[in-house]
Amino acid sequence: MMEFGPVATDQAQGAILAHSVMLNGQRLRKGLVLGPDDIASLRAAGIAQVVAARPGPDDVPEDAAAARLAAALVPDPAAAGLVLTDPFTGRVNLNAVAPGIVLLDPAAIHALNRIDPAITLATLAPFARVSAGTLVGTVKIITYAVPQAALAQAEALAQRAIRMQPVVRRSAGLLMTDVPGQQDRLIAKGRRAVEARLRALGMTLAGVATVPHEIDIMARALADLPGEMLLILTGSATSDPGDTAPQAVRAAGGTVLRFGMPVDPGNLLFHGHLGSRPVIGLPGCARSLALNGADWVLERLACGLTLTDDDIAAMGVGGLLKEIAVRPQPREAQQGRTAHG
Repeated sequence: MMEFGPVATDQAQGAILAHSVMLNGQRLRKGLVLGPDDIASLRAAGIAQVVAARPGPDDVPEDAAAARLAAALVPDPAAAGLVLTDPFTGRVNLNAVAPGIVLLDPAAIHALNRIDPAITLATLAPFARVSAGTLVGTVKIITYAVPQAALAQAEALAQRAIRMQPVVRRSAGLLMTDVPGQQDRLIAKGRRAVEARLRALGMTLAGVATVPHEIDIMARALADLPGEMLLILTGSATSDPGDTAPQAVRAAGGTVLRFGMPVDPGNLLFHGHLGSRPVIGLPGCARSLALNGADWVLERLACGLTLTDDDIAAMGVGGLLKEIAVRPQPREAQQGRTAHG
């Protein structure tokens, strides 16, 4: 077991300095393994005692422990879509190589973090979207060393508990509809917002069609659109599985799998497929760049994941997102002015 506390300078050789010490304008940094020259300098400065740590025979130093745990988490970095930093002060960072979403084994990570308070793994939330270079997780050994038995237990639990799912669908086509009285700027705003979302995923907008809000016309346009995914942003909101946009998908030979989701903003989303291509009927809030339910669906489908009813139902926990100020129907009615304005 590691010893920690005040140590007489004469007995501190080989111990790990726990707090930095200034000597004649130079710093002996915390974490330094004290050698003979360091001891001599401390004596010359009249420092008779230091706070230090001395690992026991069954302890693993912090950097070695962090490297071992990170290797257990990510035994094949290339396959996991991650790059691991060299250990430093007991830390190894896991960074994404390319755009995608984070896949985790939460039960394994929870169990790992219960073993010993000094052995920790912090990650982004499950299914978080990241770009190349994003910090996805960090292993941190908090003390200067940890028991070998505890580390081995953490390694066993950590096996492949974190990885990146990269974007596999690299392009999308966008179908927009025009309704009487709709302003051109709304169409342009919607296109810009969709293009920005695709760009964040490393995807391209393969084609755009703007057509009247009619089933047959929309069906023909969908069939003609290029792209590995199809996105629909209508001038009139979809309010039922039998509404115009879902019917257009069916008329084109596609299938609608679900209408509605327990995420707000984003309730009025539908999704399905046309042949091998996923189709997403975007809610009107997708004209804003603010996070909404469509982002979560787009990201998972772009990364090649299947999306079941259970997957979407589970989005309700944490699905109450920040309100979008420009929504025509906010979820809470405007209150009268307060005394503070």
